[in-house]
Amino acid sequence: MAASVQVLGISNAIVDVLSHVDEGFLGRLGAAKSSMVLIDEARAREIYSMIGPATEMSGGSVANSIAGVANLGGSTAYIGCVADDQLGGIFNHDMKSLGVDIRLPPRSGGAPTACCYVLITPDGERTMQTYLGACTELGVADITERTVGTPKVILLEGYLWDIPQGPAALRKAMEIAQRSGTIVAISLSDAECVSRHKAEFLDALAQHAGMIFANEHEIMRLLDAKTFDDATKAAARHDLIFVLTRSEKGSVIVKGNETVVQAAVPIRKLVDATGAGDSYTAGFLYAWTSGRPLRECAELGSRCAASVIQQVGARLEKDFRV
Repeated sequence: MAASVQVLGISNAIVDVLSHVDEGFLGRLGAAKSSMVLIDEARAREIYSMIGPATEMSGGSVANSIAGVANLGGSTAYIGCVADDQLGGIFNHDMKSLGVDIRLPPRSGGAPTACCYVLITPDGERTMQTYLGACTELGVADITERTVGTPKVILLEGYLWDIPQGPAALRKAMEIAQRSGTIVAISLSDAECVSRHKAEFLDALAQHAGMIFANEHEIMRLLDAKTFDDATKAAARHDLIFVLTRSEKGSVIVKGNETVVQAAVPIRKLVDATGAGDSYTAGFLYAWTSGRPLRECAELGSRCAASVIQQVGARLEKDFRV
């Protein structure tokens, strides 16, 4: 049995390749500015040959949250597929350097490690081209009593419902968590992901989940609400914690009849909004698994989000003060 930790994450393991480009580069690439599209391996190799100097760092939404909890001083573990290649080595090295317990070894003979080319134009806008690669090879056999262990919280990424064995693997993870008393938390990923897998998300909400992380668009889509207020009222009828972020409007935590409204933390300058939700999740989960009340969880989440959007990159810096 793996060692117990505060938070275990299961998600797509992706390496971000950040490169500064001009508007003409996007034109030559045929990429719509500020878009995110999925690409195949051939296209990924083509883009790599076209870009200049780049910074490579491990990424992915839930992986960013796990790294954030680790940076705050929490104990964490991670399940995700990378290949035994250069980018796979980067991903695992980055996570292990933070003290994250990597539960799966790199794979040989399959698809290369997933990567996201983050093309940054002079105005700070990001255009993303994502190759999922080895991410899609996560399977039921990877989810065991040993790899899952007995964390306080298991954080699942909504995008995993998109991969071939994802639904079955996640169902197994939730069943293992339920038997051990682990809280299942689900990050809904994006509104279109909710639309694709609404029935599965609602089933998980009813059968397994103890916590849902979503922005206002995602939760309205999930609960068939026309307004955010309607969504919070619908959320209150469920016996679990809803952690709902609203960008500059702050966040709202709903747990039955208890509602916590948290204002956004003021910032000096918005540098890069990437990773705000991931960092909020990190702060909230670190506080919650440390036994703090919901209001303190929301406050730390907001502080983490405010910190990360004032820097380049989607992960909290190690010198962030709890």
